[in-house]
Amino acid sequence: MFRGANAINLDSKGRLAIPTKYRQSLLDDCNGQLVCTIDTQQSCLLLYPLPEWEEIELKLSKFSSMIPSERRMQRLLLGYATECEMDKSGRVLLSLPLRKHATLDKEVMLVGQLNKLEIWDAETWATQIDADMEVERSGGFELTERLQDFSL
Repeated sequence: MFRGANAINLDSKGRLAIPTKYRQSLLDDCNGQLVCTIDTQQSCLLLYPLPEWEEIELKLSKFSSMIPSERRMQRLLLGYATECEMDKSGRVLLSLPLRKHATLDKEVMLVGQLNKLEIWDAETWATQIDADMEVERSGGFELTERLQDFSL
């Protein structure tokens, strides 16, 4: 399970060092085999342990290539999906097309989202958090049934 936000620097080759707290579980759960793809809703990347990604691929395989919205989702998620393997130093290489999608340069945020990690440009992340907090403060959001039942 992934949680928390971690500030990380990409190296000159586009490699991201996975925080130590996640490394052993990734080695135990998937031998360091990961898949990175784009987020279709926001300018960030999604990094999945291989078993989690395989569940998504199974869902995508049931989409129809004759329905434009389903085909579009397949094209975007599968088209950008890139296999990544953690090296001995715990680093993962992010491909240039992935880095371009999320406008990643040097400073990034690695954000835990339970079964996956989001990878954000640090400035974009800060802007997104400010916008999310403003929506929360203003109450300008749909109060779904799940949110009604949620309390801290």
